[in-house]
Amino acid sequence: MAAAADPARSFDPALVAAAGRSRAWPFEEAAKIVARLEKTGGTGEPVLFETGYGPSGLPHIGTFGEVARTTMVRHAFHVLTGGSVPTRLLCFSDDMDGMRKVPDNVPNQDLLRAHLGKPLTKVPDPFGTHESFGHHNNARLRAFLDHFGFDYEFASATDYYARGLLDEKLLVMLARYDDVMAIMLPTLREERRKTYSPFLPVHPHTGVVMQVPVDARDVAAGTIAWTDPETGERFETPVTGGHAKAQWKPDWALRWAALGVAYEMSGKDHIDNVKTSGKICRVLGGTPPEGFNYELFLDENGEKISKSKGNGLTIDDWLAYASPESLSLYMFTKPKTAKRLFFDVIPKHVDEYFTYLGAYDRQDLDAQIANPVWHIHSGTPPKLDLPVPFAMLLNLVSASHAHDRATLWGYISRYAPGVTAATHPKLDELAGYAIRYYDDRVRPFKSYRTPDEVERAALAALRDRLAGLPAGSDAETIQNAVLDVARAIPRFQDQKKLGPDGGPGVSVEWFGALYQILLGQDRGPRFGSFVALYGVPETVAMIDKALAGTLD
Repeated sequence: MAAAADPARSFDPALVAAAGRSRAWPFEEAAKIVARLEKTGGTGEPVLFETGYGPSGLPHIGTFGEVARTTMVRHAFHVLTGGSVPTRLLCFSDDMDGMRKVPDNVPNQDLLRAHLGKPLTKVPDPFGTHESFGHHNNARLRAFLDHFGFDYEFASATDYYARGLLDEKLLVMLARYDDVMAIMLPTLREERRKTYSPFLPVHPHTGVVMQVPVDARDVAAGTIAWTDPETGERFETPVTGGHAKAQWKPDWALRWAALGVAYEMSGKDHIDNVKTSGKICRVLGGTPPEGFNYELFLDENGEKISKSKGNGLTIDDWLAYASPESLSLYMFTKPKTAKRLFFDVIPKHVDEYFTYLGAYDRQDLDAQIANPVWHIHSGTPPKLDLPVPFAMLLNLVSASHAHDRATLWGYISRYAPGVTAATHPKLDELAGYAIRYYDDRVRPFKSYRTPDEVERAALAALRDRLAGLPAGSDAETIQNAVLDVARAIPRFQDQKKLGPDGGPGVSVEWFGALYQILLGQDRGPRFGSFVALYGVPETVAMIDKALAGTLD
């Protein structure tokens, strides 16, 4: 998957013009950044795109979504500007944040509890593989982003604070402390206002990131004074050099102002926080970035996905059953609409990806740059032929009980002569995904229904009709035979539809019965296409088993 953002590439004027009139959301977002540069004149530095990550738990798909979507906007910006404006993408990890609670989905939880409150990069790694829990989660994030080929720079808050890269604006925040407090205090509950400070000193003895009020400030010395609430001991701590960090809303503003961030998106639940941080950014002498608020990801119960809860899909979950491109499609589609993110959405997005890819070469330029695959592949989608959809592969696995790709390829090669694993490696990859998805996500939940008397008669008629078809009948011929059987049975007639002879059409109840009785599921493929792939004799044998009550 090509996810890099063309950092040194020029673009055809026709493409640039088409991008200027496109309504695809990445171009609309990129247009905001172009307008920003026209207004400010730019700084001469590369335009900085940023994504933020809180490594308090294992990375989830929402984290990937921010990077994928930001990359799409970054590429759209390159096209809109004809490739004339350099850019950077900074993936910033707030790994200096104090660990407030132990995630539910990690081992050695007692080990972590002993280090609550410490910066994540000072908490031991419960997996025992990295220097700290923060380093472990950062490595997981980077490995995943590298797997997708993103063009990005990784940034660690611990490193940035320690090296003094934020010191200049930290001193500005100290000097304009009262202005920052005037913005923050109205957003807080009354009790929280009494103890709030935009600075969080790191305890010199315990290493805990302290949530304490500031007793005094020395702007000239660049220090704050505070009191340990447990011991009563008083400390004076520099706000620079990693001895303290900013609270998260001021911290967000601090990065924007110190680094000159031009674009950063965030979840819908951060709308008010973006406004608050934007005000603080201006106090610090910066200009808040452009961006938009995307809708949240929900689990199968409609609840917000949480890193600490571990609900919803993980990055590894999706990639166990489908290609990276299908996940990118999920991220591209309707980013401002709340979407459920659980196993059932995977097959749909696999097939939709190949549908979009198959349409690409038939489209004009305007339609191509609105096509999701153009954005997924940074303007250069691959040329692929997929003779068998993923959903059909799943149903083939279900009917054949295949446990290896070789078995599936026996059916595929008969259905599409000349198509092999060597000639169609992507299809071979999908075959492996289909077997794994079926074994883990379909087979445990299958439930074959026993046909009633009407259905038994219909299945017997279908069996005889299929058995009488000429050898080599195509999918359309088979589909018509399936429909003809149903048209003769009153229960399966649909009076609102017209058949080819002017009589009633066929109701969806017929196909629902076929799926439930023969495949053990509520939904399925176009039945004629499935039979053509699986085989007429094999389908006849399957119907015989269903009638005998031995289909399982």
